[in-house]
Amino acid sequence: MNPQPRLAFDPALPISAEAPRIASLIRDHQVVVVAGETGSGKTTQLPKICLLAGRERIAHTQPRRIAARTVAHRIAEECGTELGEFVGYQVRFTRRVSRATRIKVMTDGVLLSELAHDRALERYDTIIIDEAHERSLNIDFLLGYLKQLLERRPELRVIVTSATIDTARFAAHFDDAPIVEVSGRTYPVEIRYRPVGEDDDEVDAVAAAVGDLAATTSSGDVLVFLSGEREIRDAADAVGALKLPGWETVPLYARLAAADQQKVFQAHSGRRVVLATNVAETSITVPGIRFVIDAGTARISRYSARTKVQRLPIEPISRASADQRAGRCGRVAPGIAIRLYSEADYLARDEFTEPEILRTNLAAVILQMAKAGLGDIADFPFVEAPDVAQIGDGLRLLTELGALRERKPIRLTRIGRDLAGLPIDPRLGRMLIEANHRGCLREMLVIASFLAIQDVRERPAEHREQADRLHARFFSDAALAAATQPASDGAAKEPNAASSSRDNRHTERPAAGSKPGPEPLRHTPHTSKTARIQGLRGNPEDQPATSIDPGGDITAILRLWGYLQTERLTRSGNQFRRLCRDEYLSFLRVREWQDLHTQLKQLCKDLGMRRNATAAPTDQVLISALSGLLSQIGLQQPPPPNAPGGRGRRRRTMTEFQGTRGARFAIQPGSALARRPPQLVMAVELVETARLWARTVAAIEPEWLEQVGAHLLKRTYSEPHWSVSSSRVVARERVLLFGLPVIVDRLIDYGRIDSQAAREIFIRAGLVEGQWRPTGPHANHGFLKHNAEVLRQVEEIADRTRRRQVTIDDQVIHDFYDRRLPSTVCSQSSFDAWWREYPDPGFLEFDLGLLIDGDALDRVRREFPDRWSIAGLNLPIGYVFEPGTQQDGVSIRVPMAQLNQLRPEPFSWQVPGLRLELAEELIRSLPKQSRTRFVPAPDHASAAVRWLAANRANRSRRFCDELGRALTALTGESVPVDHWHPEQVPTHLQVGFEVTQPGRPTRFSRDLGELRAELSQQVSRTITRAAPEVSKSTSWTFGELAEQVTIRHGGLQVVGYPALKDLGDGVSVILAETPAQQMASHGLGIRRLLVLTNPDPTRWVISQLTNSQKLALPGGPYPAVPTLLADARLKAVDQCARRHREPSSIRDAAAYDRLGVAVRQEQADQMRKVVAVAAEVCELTGQVQALAETSVIGPEILDQLDNLVFRGFIGFTRDPWYEQLPRYLKAMLARMRQAAGDPARDARLAAPIAELQAEYDALRADQPPGRLPDAMDDVGFWIEELRVQAHAQILGTVLSVSTKRIRRALAELA
Repeated sequence: MNPQPRLAFDPALPISAEAPRIASLIRDHQVVVVAGETGSGKTTQLPKICLLAGRERIAHTQPRRIAARTVAHRIAEECGTELGEFVGYQVRFTRRVSRATRIKVMTDGVLLSELAHDRALERYDTIIIDEAHERSLNIDFLLGYLKQLLERRPELRVIVTSATIDTARFAAHFDDAPIVEVSGRTYPVEIRYRPVGEDDDEVDAVAAAVGDLAATTSSGDVLVFLSGEREIRDAADAVGALKLPGWETVPLYARLAAADQQKVFQAHSGRRVVLATNVAETSITVPGIRFVIDAGTARISRYSARTKVQRLPIEPISRASADQRAGRCGRVAPGIAIRLYSEADYLARDEFTEPEILRTNLAAVILQMAKAGLGDIADFPFVEAPDVAQIGDGLRLLTELGALRERKPIRLTRIGRDLAGLPIDPRLGRMLIEANHRGCLREMLVIASFLAIQDVRERPAEHREQADRLHARFFSDAALAAATQPASDGAAKEPNAASSSRDNRHTERPAAGSKPGPEPLRHTPHTSKTARIQGLRGNPEDQPATSIDPGGDITAILRLWGYLQTERLTRSGNQFRRLCRDEYLSFLRVREWQDLHTQLKQLCKDLGMRRNATAAPTDQVLISALSGLLSQIGLQQPPPPNAPGGRGRRRRTMTEFQGTRGARFAIQPGSALARRPPQLVMAVELVETARLWARTVAAIEPEWLEQVGAHLLKRTYSEPHWSVSSSRVVARERVLLFGLPVIVDRLIDYGRIDSQAAREIFIRAGLVEGQWRPTGPHANHGFLKHNAEVLRQVEEIADRTRRRQVTIDDQVIHDFYDRRLPSTVCSQSSFDAWWREYPDPGFLEFDLGLLIDGDALDRVRREFPDRWSIAGLNLPIGYVFEPGTQQDGVSIRVPMAQLNQLRPEPFSWQVPGLRLELAEELIRSLPKQSRTRFVPAPDHASAAVRWLAANRANRSRRFCDELGRALTALTGESVPVDHWHPEQVPTHLQVGFEVTQPGRPTRFSRDLGELRAELSQQVSRTITRAAPEVSKSTSWTFGELAEQVTIRHGGLQVVGYPALKDLGDGVSVILAETPAQQMASHGLGIRRLLVLTNPDPTRWVISQLTNSQKLALPGGPYPAVPTLLADARLKAVDQCARRHREPSSIRDAAAYDRLGVAVRQEQADQMRKVVAVAAEVCELTGQVQALAETSVIGPEILDQLDNLVFRGFIGFTRDPWYEQLPRYLKAMLARMRQAAGDPARDARLAAPIAELQAEYDALRADQPPGRLPDAMDDVGFWIEELRVQAHAQILGTVLSVSTKRIRRALAELA
């Protein structure tokens, strides 16, 4: 039987005096607000006062688990009962209550979770909300809900209490509830302001304040409030550097291991500096504190509406928090509070800390409200209504998780209802739900329970590197296996060897309260990247492999769980506790992890979820995790360009990621993926401190986002087009998730997106433009070939007639298919599905007869023929109707070997269908004086063409010449030949020629003469290759050479002109392109053969030369005298042969033998004459060159000399001009002598000759390569005769010359 509880009140507590009044107010009012200062006793006495007021079932909330446990112990002790009986407590993982419990102390979160099963909170008649000033999210939600609940439960009593409270706001919230203010049991606190200068360090200021207190006081501990863990570590180093005797430094912050947290409550000798965050402001009373040093800042959780992440920025605390901190040092004796900021700064701060509901994401609250049916969050009676933007963020998160069906009113989906049943963060709950569907619930329960608690991995400052090495084992299976495998030496390992090694490591830790060994550095390895990396590396021989898999930190959690489970089964409880301690794992948090895992497992079982029996694939686990982190993904950005300049080693830049909604973050350095970041990551947590960090990350694939986030993806489509390879319409898809491009330029079937637009593209691109090339035997696509042939015929007719009106317009073809194809057809597959079942195979075929009548088609084929028959050849004709292009109009395809058989005149007549237009344009191109006589041009052209057809026109003449004859016959008006300009008519009326040769590009030109001249050598080689091969010979072995031969070669009829070719040491037979080329080559070949078959008279000729002649010959342009003599012999043989017969006429052996005998008898004397002329030329050449060096006209004379005397001039210079060369050189000498005396006269005489020379040079430049025609060569020597006549009349001329005669000859040659 439990003893009756005592309800005595300690008179030393200020609240005891107010107990009767408070009890009376509780009986008479539903809500009582108690503003109790620090030390008033409100937390422990109010539950007893409620019992005094007749209340039976009391719920007493605390903001922290440690406070709930401590308060329950204290109340049970004061009531004289066992904990768990009359007084009990419940926190997240611990529940000590019974049926007899009347006072239940719990965290506010536990009370909030009870609403899911007891919406009216019927199990309680009194609810005490303690420390309400903290205004946590749970507290604000409870206060709002209780306000609604009080209307339904008038017997319910609510007491709101805190040490510092905005009493007016709370009283107004509960309809002007009565307020009881209770003074605190505190000693006076002296406030000192020591603001830190702008250039001073806050940590240095803390160390200085501690030093001053140590010097001016003799007892009492110091509590220092700092903003975060890093600041605590730096302050510990700074205070330690003071080396205060008898002092120790103890940290206190939320992430600290529970055992380390308990150090501040343990008895100690000497004095102590407690370095704490704002966790020590309320709920926790640190014994022995006489002095407080307040930095005035704290890390306050704040939700960023821009980045949609929860940040932890350092902000100034409120005045209420500052007062709370100062009150910590007046609990046991008078104290001193040193504020490291000014009094003016203190007075300018906010009075109270902004409630959490105004700076957090409201998703969990909205979810619970929706499940409880509490209505719209905007209408919920919060003490302070959250910002509309925050409400929107909460709704967006739930929409992201797929939890909401509608927003107004809020309606939950199946996922949302399941999420509301899971008392964890909505993101983690979404992961569990997805894991259930993907068969990986077992793994996700481990991950979710881990993420829901504080990290079990500890990183004490003095052993950070060693802890990081041990934790890195879980980054991959290989690393874990390497770290746990037996020793490599094969020796038998004792069962406790691993434990012993860990114990040895643990012995290196300094004992609690002991003096640290070496003096700590101000900049620790944590803040020095180089030192931290070196510490992580340690001894290479001791390092396990640390390869990392893409699962990163998430799969590392599973390995850690498996490792701990294995060790837990193989060790006793104490051994496992030591293992956790030695490997820097919090035993209490590991147990919390296990407990939460058990609870979540049972909860999921109750919700009908099933755990997988076998291990799930890693990708399914990661996809499940991704379902709750869709807005927390990032795409790796390219590194910035290296900054120019700088010295020393360049610092490695940190890889940045572009997150959703414009955020940019980096992976936290301690992550498994920090060193080798993947392209796309998800992060469990995005926290903003100095920058935005991603914690607990893993690699993901873009396709996973489509599986779990399809409802959030925004898709845009661009560049829809017909794909030839896939026979369907495709488009480029761009997939965005909250503005982040996760898939770019992916080709997708556009028919699934917009079938009508895809159908239009299928018709226009696939059918009209002919891009569809069907594959496979799924259906008969013969109509495509039929229609293509019809279109080709129509296109050909249009090209021939040069009338686009004949063609089928693309719109006509489009409309043809559009009327016939069903609306469902937009690709080959959909077409084949319809076409296979359609009964009429000709339904989609074009009909040429519907476009062009038969008579018109026959007329087109007659007037625009396919082939051109000429000279026994049948050449194909091509038609192109592309104005402005090179090949627009009619073109004839001519094989290279047949080019020599064509003359340009017949082709000037054009095809019959264009002849009339050609006649009109020729008339229009006449000079005005002729053109005006034939107006209107179309009528005269038509009459002239009809006259030519009726009067047997001469097709061997140019069409323009015959047109002039017809016009003269019809009108009596003659047209001079030089008035016709056929090259000026439009290019499509000028027949073009395409010269083809196998394996070589086609050569095109509209000038057949130009083509023949340009391709002359190629034509000759082509014709010669077509003829039977004849070897080189030094005598007549060819039989009789025909004047012309016709050869069939490669399907072509080739016409050639046989001739001998001079090869130097012999001759061979070639087929020349033209008779003129035949005559020139054959004459040279006969000359060479005569030289080879007759005796050489050179020695006799040399013996007949005078000494002066012999001395002159070496001064010539030949490299050696024998070369000159050989050339002279060729000249002499040619002269002898031509006296008897034209060498090119020799076609058989008998004629050649007769000519050889005649040449043999005359060649010696003739060679002597030729050498004599050459000797005179050589001698005169030396004189001209010598005089030209000093003459004012020397350069001009030397140019003239080079055109007459050059290597090979003897054989090259034709008769009769060869014998005139000495006279021309003498004229040069005479001119230079005269110019020296009268240069003006020389210039006057030379000017008209220079003009003629320029005209001659221009005409000569237009000639094809090779020897000039004889007529043009003669004009050149006429100019030399004109020079003799002008400058050396005494020498005389061989013919009468004048500038007029020469200019007329040039005009005829042009």
